[in-house]
Amino acid sequence: MKITGIETFVVDTGFMPPRPWLFCAIRADDGLTGYSEFGCDGITRGLVGLVQDLGQRLIGKDPTPVEKHYMDLYRYTRQAAYGATQMAIAGLELALWDLAAKALGVPVCRLMGGPHRETQRVYWSHCATYRVENWKLFGVKPLKTMADLADAAREVVKQGYTAFKTNIIWPGEPARRITRGRLGPHDQLATRDIIKQAVGQIGTMREAVGPDIDICLDVNVNFKPNEAIRLGRELEPHTLFWLEIDSQDPRALAQLKGSIRTPICGGEQLLTVRQYRPYFELGAMDVAMVDVQWQGFSAAKKVADLAETYELNIAPHNYNGHLSTFQSLNLCASVSNVKIMESDPEQAPCRDELFTVLPEITSGHMKIPTAPGWGTELNEKAARKYAWTG
Repeated sequence: MKITGIETFVVDTGFMPPRPWLFCAIRADDGLTGYSEFGCDGITRGLVGLVQDLGQRLIGKDPTPVEKHYMDLYRYTRQAAYGATQMAIAGLELALWDLAAKALGVPVCRLMGGPHRETQRVYWSHCATYRVENWKLFGVKPLKTMADLADAAREVVKQGYTAFKTNIIWPGEPARRITRGRLGPHDQLATRDIIKQAVGQIGTMREAVGPDIDICLDVNVNFKPNEAIRLGRELEPHTLFWLEIDSQDPRALAQLKGSIRTPICGGEQLLTVRQYRPYFELGAMDVAMVDVQWQGFSAAKKVADLAETYELNIAPHNYNGHLSTFQSLNLCASVSNVKIMESDPEQAPCRDELFTVLPEITSGHMKIPTAPGWGTELNEKAARKYAWTG
């Protein structure tokens, strides 16, 4: 079996601000195609270009020695490691794993000694968050009052989920949210207004769902760790499942973790064991967030295996399409130390049309896929139909 071609697809999700989804297809001469979902929004053209540039090095090669191809690409790009380069390598590597597993007629997790489990607990991510800008896209009511936030939390329970994650939100006309600076510049300070709103929001949502539903608050990139300490201490009465935050300095994150009782989840911005290791050595987080789509499958599994040696659980970062979900589920099935996995029930209206198999969710748990490869494929006709034109 030889690689004959590589194609990328960019899909318009309809989100505002724009959040295109990226896919890669690797064709083989025996008629098989391996698919991947990769990357993050914001660097669309750059990632597609990197995949096209690096992918040419794979043409004519046997796709099955995936680890070798990964290391070859890593060494070839060592002068520009991590970041967008790692995400582009991941786009190729993930498609190679799909192709290799399909050639053997097994799911990817079987190649890793799995599955460790038949289902995976998931949490409803971005509860109410996406409704700030995109409530019309989902056909739901706008977030005008705190009661609307409470209603959004109740929907989680009605759909059978036992956990959800949200961001700091100000209901109103229009509503605002703090993620990625959309509230406006605030120098990563936990101002009195921000703390008051966060405590009020989590209190409202906690009252709406009761004590048995796990609640996570994502404040990533918005606070310096010493500012997050102030926020975290005031949120302690609401027993968060975790406070999610990253820091470029493992010592700063360790300071935060040691200063509040709420568990700290971090790591989504980290790529490969080389970047995670200093954080693990300092005990800087309680749960390691690991993104398969950003760093690739092999790299993510190595992080999970390293986390196991530090008695840590992982929580796959997963907020895009169903192929992303199936890739993350295969990681969950390949390792023994998963706490919970991210899931985004509110997503692009075209999402179900883009994939051949959809996730099966029962009582807040997703079924581990058993079909060859990732267990689902990109519907290329639909991907072209919803192509992002920039």
